[in-house]
Amino acid sequence: MPGSLINIENIKTYFPHKKTLTGKVATWIKAVDGVTLRIFTGECLGLVGESGCGKSTLGRTILKLAPLKSGKILFNGEEIQDLDDRGFQPFRPKMQMVFQDPRASLNPKMKVLQILSEALAICPEIDKKQYAQRATELMNMVDLRPEHLFRYPHEFSGGQQQRICIARALATQPEFLVFDEATSALDVSVQAQIINLMADLQKRLNLTYLFISHDLSIMEHICQRVAVMYAGRVMEIQDADALFSSPRHPYTKALRDAVPIADPTKKDGMAILKGEVPSLLNPPGGCRFHPRCPHATQRCKNEVPEADQVKPGNWVCCHYHRTLWEKGLLERLSE
Repeated sequence: MPGSLINIENIKTYFPHKKTLTGKVATWIKAVDGVTLRIFTGECLGLVGESGCGKSTLGRTILKLAPLKSGKILFNGEEIQDLDDRGFQPFRPKMQMVFQDPRASLNPKMKVLQILSEALAICPEIDKKQYAQRATELMNMVDLRPEHLFRYPHEFSGGQQQRICIARALATQPEFLVFDEATSALDVSVQAQIINLMADLQKRLNLTYLFISHDLSIMEHICQRVAVMYAGRVMEIQDADALFSSPRHPYTKALRDAVPIADPTKKDGMAILKGEVPSLLNPPGGCRFHPRCPHATQRCKNEVPEADQVKPGNWVCCHYHRTLWEKGLLERLSE
């Protein structure tokens, strides 16, 4: 198994909600509340969960775009969580992000060449005279024509705009890319093209991805492992094929069963997720999922489940899973 490029340990990202008259924070929004992850070099790790679970905040926290309250972030074994802007500057080209809305993330007053040149400017090894040549190479890399460099973002379709965003992220020759719902604003046919482009670039350039989405069906095709997040915490991480064939956490099973399938004979036995997503201002104690879990017990309400490693890189946090494991009845989870 390859070494880990990104290693985060018990990170927490809180946002102030209300303050007292003296300016002290009275309540916090616990967007990310104790997440530990390893992202191996050259892999695409999917991060899935319902809207508001904290997955985008987690991606931004890793790139130091969101405030870290506590925990460690290691890039290639080096701790970066305490670095100021100046200290983090050498790492910035190596870690890039592709945002959800390409139109909003591109400057409408800049032509594509200017947009790419702005990214190339943070690479001291690239001379200004080489910007046009490097920008042309980037356009070819994302299947756009060189003449597109002299157009404005509004002259492109949504899929083309996202290709430009990917080219901009690749301009600094990064090792790690975060895709934050990068295909959710696109048509289905265009989504497939972008997914194929991402997979091709990953193989060609040996990139490491964190692919954030709420669409499990997409992750099945591009991700090697998938992490399932709920209410600020990660519930389960499994190899993609195993997660879809035999999810171990009840929440993961409910997410998988929520994916539409064109076969009415397979609807029996599917898990239906009931209830509402808990508020991150006052999340439930114990297991965060227990108010909506069909297998919840008093232990689930009182104790935070520990991570049980299924195999290297795969683990699940669930008292129900541990009970089945101890009784030797784990195969029932795949029924």
